[in-house]
Amino acid sequence: MAPKKLTDYERKRLDNIKRNEEMLAALKIHSKLNDLVSSSKPQRVKSKSYKVSPKKKVRSESPVVIRRSLRSRGIKPDELTAGGLKDNYSESPNKKAKTVELSRELGPIRMRDVCVGEELEDRKFVEAMVDVTKGLRVGSGGGLGGGVKIGGLDSLRLEEGNVARVVPGRILSVRVFPCEERRMVVVGNKYGNVGFWDVDCVDESDGIYVYQPHSAPVSGIVIQPFSLSKMFTCCYDGFIRLMDVEKEIFDLAYSGAYSIYSIAHRPDDGNSLYFSEGRGELNMWDGRTGKSSSSWGLHETKINSIHFNACNTNMMATSSSDGTACIWDLRKVVADKAEALNTVNHEGAVHSAYFSPSGSILATTSLDDSIKLLSGANYENVSKIHHNNHTGRWISTFRGVWGWDDSHVFIGNMKRGVDVISTAEKRCIDTLVSPEMTAIPCRFDVHPHKFGMLAGATSGGQVYLWTSSC
Repeated sequence: MAPKKLTDYERKRLDNIKRNEEMLAALKIHSKLNDLVSSSKPQRVKSKSYKVSPKKKVRSESPVVIRRSLRSRGIKPDELTAGGLKDNYSESPNKKAKTVELSRELGPIRMRDVCVGEELEDRKFVEAMVDVTKGLRVGSGGGLGGGVKIGGLDSLRLEEGNVARVVPGRILSVRVFPCEERRMVVVGNKYGNVGFWDVDCVDESDGIYVYQPHSAPVSGIVIQPFSLSKMFTCCYDGFIRLMDVEKEIFDLAYSGAYSIYSIAHRPDDGNSLYFSEGRGELNMWDGRTGKSSSSWGLHETKINSIHFNACNTNMMATSSSDGTACIWDLRKVVADKAEALNTVNHEGAVHSAYFSPSGSILATTSLDDSIKLLSGANYENVSKIHHNNHTGRWISTFRGVWGWDDSHVFIGNMKRGVDVISTAEKRCIDTLVSPEMTAIPCRFDVHPHKFGMLAGATSGGQVYLWTSSC
């Protein structure tokens, strides 16, 4: 029987198979594959050359690898911090560092399980928070009401004992607890750490307590306005966690698929939480239901800050990397339409937009080297103040924050100082400097009820606490 004639397709197929086999033979793929298979087989090892500790258990299955490297989280390690310190955790020789597993666990986490340090430190922190809660004071907004106190800005000092390295690496968020009797500062860094500094700690410890409830940069911190024992933190990992000291847990309030860049609450509403997610989305989380109840697309790209007017809590300001800062009336923001009451345009990304204590002025900070002040009945009057806001690649962006009244805005500079912007003169009128400040302060917060308490945080994990000498 005559062989069947091959079609052109079959002839080309056979030619391709022959060519591929010749290429594999030239590269010696088969021999290398055999070597790899043979090397993967279990080998008998003589007992005299291989010892197993009786305390170790050898597992047959492969271990679960948790994503915890800097590269897997998109974070480049800093060889040196802004202050010239190595990016290690502990400066104190008696402080023992502890490795904490970083995971996206969908549920509550016990505080002691993510405490970076000894178990005793967790107990000390819980006790300190009980004392802080006793000093709770809930303000009604509008600043101190009495203006700058006697002595003014000249009375601000950075004392030697008011400097501490709270966490390793760059700090992205800082808050001062609004309590009268005890000074407490909390920060969040790029590694997922949340660090607390009990400034008035009098025992043998340094008053620093560090936890790691997140697996990525902590982008925002909100202290519950009516309960200092509860605090929200948001993160680039898409999680919002609620620290509840009474229950001693970091509970999971929200989890999403996109990074969360900012978080805020309305001063008169302890049940609602507002946070930005992904590319310009603003969400509202309802604490009564434990769910995100509303969502609006307000900007073209990520929202860097959210802030509410303390005297008119329906007024909200947002800043965005799309080069705009907007003022919104929540009563007029509906699901299918969101129209800003006013928009200020910058030539670069806007990293902050904060209302003054009285709510009559809005200050914006942008990478276009300017600070803008919006005033007037409808914030229609705009003043532009030049300020060098370029911080470098591995330093947190500058954000101008208000002092204790509408007179001044505080913002860091690249010369390791704090510039004071006068809203009346529309210029920098002073710079706070100190030999104790060895790094560039980028992020700030002020005590809302105590004049002269200004906390500045750096990219090296340091916190500087300026206080009034009056």
